[in-house]
Amino acid sequence: MANDDAFRRAWSSLTPFDRPVRQLGLADAALGGLLAVLYVTWLLATARSLGFARDEGFYFHAAMDYARWFRVLMEHPAQAFERSTIDAHWATNHEHPSLMKSLFALSWMLFHEKWKVFSDASTAFRFPGMMMAGVAMGVVYRFGARLYSRRAGVMASLLFGLMPQLFYHAHLACFDMGIAAMWVLCVYTYWRAGDGGIGRALLAGVVFGLTLETKHNAWILPAVFVPHALIVEGRALLRGMRQGRVVLPLRLVALGTVGPLVFYALWPWIWHDTVPRLQEYVNFHLHHEYYNMEFLGTNYFGPPSPRAYLPVLVVATVPTVTLVLFAIGGVDRLIARGRGLSGQRADGQATDLLMALAFFACLGPWVLPTTPIFGGTKHWLTAYPILALFAGRGFDLVVEGAVAAATCKWKWSKGGRVMMEVGLALSVLAGPLAETAHAHPFGLGAYVPLVGGTAGGADLGLNRQFWGYTTQDANGWLEGHAPRGAALFIHDTAWDSWGRLQAEGRVRSDLRGVGSPSEAQVAIVHHELHMNEVDYSIWVDFGTVAPAFVVTHDGVPMVSIYRRP
Repeated sequence: MANDDAFRRAWSSLTPFDRPVRQLGLADAALGGLLAVLYVTWLLATARSLGFARDEGFYFHAAMDYARWFRVLMEHPAQAFERSTIDAHWATNHEHPSLMKSLFALSWMLFHEKWKVFSDASTAFRFPGMMMAGVAMGVVYRFGARLYSRRAGVMASLLFGLMPQLFYHAHLACFDMGIAAMWVLCVYTYWRAGDGGIGRALLAGVVFGLTLETKHNAWILPAVFVPHALIVEGRALLRGMRQGRVVLPLRLVALGTVGPLVFYALWPWIWHDTVPRLQEYVNFHLHHEYYNMEFLGTNYFGPPSPRAYLPVLVVATVPTVTLVLFAIGGVDRLIARGRGLSGQRADGQATDLLMALAFFACLGPWVLPTTPIFGGTKHWLTAYPILALFAGRGFDLVVEGAVAAATCKWKWSKGGRVMMEVGLALSVLAGPLAETAHAHPFGLGAYVPLVGGTAGGADLGLNRQFWGYTTQDANGWLEGHAPRGAALFIHDTAWDSWGRLQAEGRVRSDLRGVGSPSEAQVAIVHHELHMNEVDYSIWVDFGTVAPAFVVTHDGVPMVSIYRRP
């Protein structure tokens, strides 16, 4: 009984940093902005050491086409809206919406071509994706502060950013980081719109439109918002129906009207032949072709996909301490009803339901046997902001328990308690930070110590990389050993990516890329299970089984380089 009283006294002494924040102020904006700026700065500092994935090459090309349209828009506005002009500039890569590629184009035009902020064109192309990572960091902080506490928000934001594979994707001129940021922002604005007000509802609608314009993952969001609204506001809807009227929640109306309008307005490709072009877009993703992906030593190149793929990859790639805190926070939300501890809100059940729907909706498609798994963890990055928010709540509980337990035994100053909390935070963050920093630039082949790290992942038969992004890492050997003007088999490197590597001096400009080993004096192989046949072809063609050099990470081969005798 005495211990219970001591615990309650300790609980009542907790500072506002431990409680949900109803009204965020300038200090919160500054803190969220600081987290974002630090993360984007880290991404920029490490961008030059990361080569280009195949898709980046496609998007570099698309962005330059879109940039030409923006120039027409500025110089000849009427001409820019003609169908012939739109089709000439927006046909490139029209299987994806335009928001991220438009941002790539504008960033390249302004920060590389005009103002010379970035000397590398690729960094300018990549900058919007990095900024989206910063947006995600800031939104996760604000969401966590309002849901649980400022401390939970800070930890959630940091734990989100400190995931090795996410850190890799956050560098790229691709859409995956963008949709992760827009997903959590869309959930956040929808949640805030629940407090009422037409302005918040309209904002939620605009953000939903931008999310639709980012990537097709946004199609899943109605499966979050519609059930949530029906469950939370179902009684009010039923009462209205009994009275002969149907009054839909304002935020749902905004999502269903403003969202599609924003989507349409920002994608010139669908301004003409709208229905056929939208149908083509939908069909491309509903019937997407399969690509090769290794899982537990087996190469998958078609259905059925392994149902264990997602859970195994989550455990193997997300830092273990983050998952432990996520489990603590998630269990807490299941059993916390009526405890009266921090993290409780008047709308707690509705909020917990929204968070659960937003989390599991991201994961659902990837446990179906018909869903292609070729993209690995990038396909469910949208779940990680929510995972991190639960982990932030878990950290709150760990700190609260530690502080209360210590207070029962010792009298100590507020400064001592703060030092204890900081120490706990550093002990939690040290592992994810070390794992993330060590993984670069081989983030896709990085696995957590729980499964033996990069070497353990290779032993388990998990994928090391895809789409040729490690070509740049071979340049150290090529610089000193490849003959001048040598023909180089570039294997899985996309031609646009190869051209950008050479244009920026990341690979020797005199080397001639070729498409088969038989044409080459030097050949590289990106190690994936289904690429073993390329090794065999080179052995036969070059008359040797011994590579001249192997690029490794923690002893695991990533790229082998062969030189014709």
